[in-house]
Amino acid sequence: MPKLRISGVPSDRPVRVTAELPAAVHRDLLAYAEALAHETGQAIDPLKLIAPMLGRFMATDRGFTKLRRLSQARDMSVG
Repeated sequence: MPKLRISGVPSDRPVRVTAELPAAVHRDLLAYAEALAHETGQAIDPLKLIAPMLGRFMATDRGFTKLRRLSQARDMSVG
């Protein structure tokens, strides 16, 4: 049987992470959730904002995306 290019499908299950935030960051997160709730008219759980904020940060970090592309290209050439 020929070797497939995709060796597996990564898990999309959420991963629980426990982290400590500096008090100033927590206050800003609460303020951001409050501003978003005011804008949308819906209550927002501040903790639910962390994942999309981190995702957006990493997606727009040019240095990180360049390193990631290089790493993926290297992995594909080895595999």
